[in-house]
Amino acid sequence: MQRAAQSGEPAVGEVSTLLRAWSGGDQSALDRLTPIVYDGLRRLARRYMRRERPGHSLQTTALVNEAYMRLVDYERMQWQDRAHFFAVSAQLMRRILVEHARRHNLKRGGGLQHVSLEEAAVVGGDRPADLVALDDAMNALARLDARKAQVVEMRFFGGLSVGETAEVLKVSSVTVKRDWSTAKLWLYRELAGGASDGV
Repeated sequence: MQRAAQSGEPAVGEVSTLLRAWSGGDQSALDRLTPIVYDGLRRLARRYMRRERPGHSLQTTALVNEAYMRLVDYERMQWQDRAHFFAVSAQLMRRILVEHARRHNLKRGGGLQHVSLEEAAVVGGDRPADLVALDDAMNALARLDARKAQVVEMRFFGGLSVGETAEVLKVSSVTVKRDWSTAKLWLYRELAGGASDGV
């Protein structure tokens, strides 16, 4: 994947227009979109990799490339806009890192452990077991309340603002703030080993 030649941020509307054209089957739109979103994908990947243990075998560029390859395979995705694209990208990167952590745990014969929210850096850890425990907690949250899990995915992992998250989920900013607060509390209890059944 080639890096964007221009240093400025692209207009949000330009990214959204290209995403919709790509959704409509225009392959040239994907070719024009790739260099524009590359820096954003790298920033997202760096955000994830900062939470990983030192010496992690998966590097930022490899994470970006793996996520990009999976995104390109989403042939039937109806992209809404830039925020939707980066929300899906964040979810993909988390999945890739969790898959990597699970393989790492299996190879080392490591058992999973419960971790506190503080140890997991609010909702992300620096050890493979932390990431796997967090993924398990996120999956449990998604089964109880999918929107709250999406809010965590977009806000924490994707770095989207409250407004961008609200736009993607088609809810109010107040709802996003409330879901974010409730989800963090639920995840805290879950990672500490004492979550209740409700959210």
